[in-house]
Amino acid sequence: MLMPGARSPAAAAPTAPGDQLWVSRENGSANTDDYGRAAQLSPDGTKVFATGYMTGSSSHTDYATVAYDASTGTKMWLRRYNGPANSEDYAWSLAVSPDGTRLFVTGESPGVGTFSDYATLAYDASTGATLWTRRYNGPGSLDDFGNSVTVSPDGAEVFVTGDSDGPSGSKDYATLAYDASSGATLWESRYNGPADAADVALLVKVTPDGTRVVVTGSSEGSTFLTDYATVAYDASTGSSLWTKRYNGPGNGDDYAYSLGVSPDGTRVFVTGGSGGSGTSSDYATLAYDASTGSMLWSRRFNGAGNGDDYAYSLGVSPDGTRVFVTGDSTGSALYTDYATLAYDASTGTVLWKKRYDGPTHYSDYAWSVAASPVGTNVLVTGYSPGSDLDFDYTTVAYEGSAGTVLWTRRYDGPANEGDYAYAVAVSPDGSKVAVTGGSFGSGTSYDFVTVAYSTV
Repeated sequence: MLMPGARSPAAAAPTAPGDQLWVSRENGSANTDDYGRAAQLSPDGTKVFATGYMTGSSSHTDYATVAYDASTGTKMWLRRYNGPANSEDYAWSLAVSPDGTRLFVTGESPGVGTFSDYATLAYDASTGATLWTRRYNGPGSLDDFGNSVTVSPDGAEVFVTGDSDGPSGSKDYATLAYDASSGATLWESRYNGPADAADVALLVKVTPDGTRVVVTGSSEGSTFLTDYATVAYDASTGSSLWTKRYNGPGNGDDYAYSLGVSPDGTRVFVTGGSGGSGTSSDYATLAYDASTGSMLWSRRFNGAGNGDDYAYSLGVSPDGTRVFVTGDSTGSALYTDYATLAYDASTGTVLWKKRYDGPTHYSDYAWSVAASPVGTNVLVTGYSPGSDLDFDYTTVAYEGSAGTVLWTRRYDGPANEGDYAYAVAVSPDGSKVAVTGGSFGSGTSYDFVTVAYSTV
């Protein structure tokens, strides 16, 4: 049995794709709930970074960011951030600079007299030393939640987006640009939808040429039902270049959850869950022209059960020819399965679709997809009930061109209870995949747990 904070020994030299390389478990000092929520590998593939939150014995929930040796799982450093209110701080997203020297983390952190603020931190990627910390309290001086962070291709700017209370008390998208070296604020742009109601940005990306910042999420329309709302900004000034809203055929609620940009920077892809006409919620995946916002194609997916289908994550193949989408989809037995689809990036034609129904045939939930930077593999992770009906981390590897299942791996923690994976990341050479989330420990409640597998 592993002691809290220990890692299992590295396996012998892997002999097949899907072999587990290592497991690292982190248990906060309060011995209660700790979760990883985002992961990324360094550009040289030597480090795995994960961020999320851990509960301290006197500091409530703090940001927790950790770096591991990608080959062995040896912990290189772990840093916690406790905001000024000594309250509940949650990190949701991380990004690594293109040169691998800096790591950026964002999330939500209560201030003193300001409710929750964005809190964005820069760390030295080698040592974990904090380089700068910036907090953002919106004009409503109420709740502000940083949901996503990314870095410009030249590493000079950091972009953060989320939802922020405006003067009227309703949520707006709030997107900020920081100088990556100093943390100085370069610009701030807000988007308030037509209802002057709830507008929640969940993801930010920057085009490969560094000229545009694209944000997506959900925004209440004039009928107070939510639509996808995608906004493109000039990366230098923050001025809005275009805004596109999507209302599905059911004229109901539409929630955008993920965003991607083609490697040549010409297309923007958005996915989520969208009310259909007699089909409950469907996956709805859209392609826009990155320069103008013109819609190039839209595709909807309704699962076999004609129930709720929500796409939570989107990836683009390294050659730009395919778009991969995953989430959970109601099957014919009225339980949800992983459902992963591949689209032709130019036309939206469905190339393949695959479902994963776990061993108990109860509901399975996919949360994250990543396309291998080298080769054509597609990795999907989430959680699925095992034979004891408790959830396990469940990671599935597909061959990208045809969707052939290459391997499936499940991780059940030492307590044989709930294990929830939320993020997957692939090494730049495509040889390793890391999965992070929360796993129930033996006497430690949920631990912040990262698992690495070989893909070759």
